[in-house]
Amino acid sequence: MTQLRADARRNRERILTAAESVFAERGVSASTEEVAARAGVAIGTVFRHFPTKHDLLAAIVKRLLAQLAERAEALAEDGDPETALFAFFTHVVEEAAARRTVAELLAGGGMEVRVGEPLERLRRPVGTLLERAQRAGAVRRGVRLDEVMALLAATSQAALLAGWTPDLRDRTLEIIFNGCRA
Repeated sequence: MTQLRADARRNRERILTAAESVFAERGVSASTEEVAARAGVAIGTVFRHFPTKHDLLAAIVKRLLAQLAERAEALAEDGDPETALFAFFTHVVEEAAARRTVAELLAGGGMEVRVGEPLERLRRPVGTLLERAQRAGAVRRGVRLDEVMALLAATSQAALLAGWTPDLRDRTLEIIFNGCRA
């Protein structure tokens, strides 16, 4: 029984990894059949884990948020307090741009993904990054976590725009970071 559950977990991870790649490459036209083929599983296996395309996309978003939370937690523990918040912010925006297709699919299809719990998990380590940066004198004392989260969300959304380029990203982040610095 334990082996069966381990196989199911491995299949789920393979499906999610394949789905991220397929949707990034093929966009809206990608099918769950393509995901199954890339993952090396039968289509029924995909549907057992993710009954709809929306469920699959929601799982991708939640997985990304969990990965971001882990990265923020690691930076909060071991990162340089003066740069960790800015490094994390940059990483989040880059991830948003890299996963443009998934976000477009969710928005274009009118699909709502409930990510409250994973987002809440992200708030805590981002709050720690902010507090450490403020104690180190890298970020103004008046900058609040709600503001940082709003800037993260807005900049990540901007990364989905058609004209978003590395140059625009760098200039945008520079403006935000200059506004936050002490």
